[in-house]
Amino acid sequence: MSAYRTIVVGTDGSATSFAAVERAAAVARDSAAELVIVSAYTPASREDTAEAEDALKDEAFLVRGWTPAEEALRSAEDRAAAAGATKIVTRAADGAPVDVLRAVVADTGADLLVVGNRGLNTLSGRLLGSVPSDVARRAGVDVLIVHTTG
Repeated sequence: MSAYRTIVVGTDGSATSFAAVERAAAVARDSAAELVIVSAYTPASREDTAEAEDALKDEAFLVRGWTPAEEALRSAEDRAAAAGATKIVTRAADGAPVDVLRAVVADTGADLLVVGNRGLNTLSGRLLGSVPSDVARRAGVDVLIVHTTG
């Protein structure tokens, strides 16, 4: 029996999230596990995120709108397949990244959640919290934090 049966990984279309997808795909390949790639998005009409995105500038990786999320998922799926994952599912969901990832973990019965380390050592990560640190505390399953930044 494999160590992991279902692996969830988040992507926002950034290079660091794609590195996490590739690592998750390699684990899925080695475990013969299903890989669920998730992209959280906020509908483009929401104004409540504009201020935060403006303040965070290039660290604001919140995907706004369905189309960018779908594009990120297509690219991530291609990368996962190239890394050897064979059972790949993609999901786009409206909501905050941590909440969306936790919901997908619960919905799929996943036993591993993979995220990149972006945000752990940034100023905005320390002030506002970060996806890697929040999921590590709240996921309820094993979490692999992939070193994706210098």
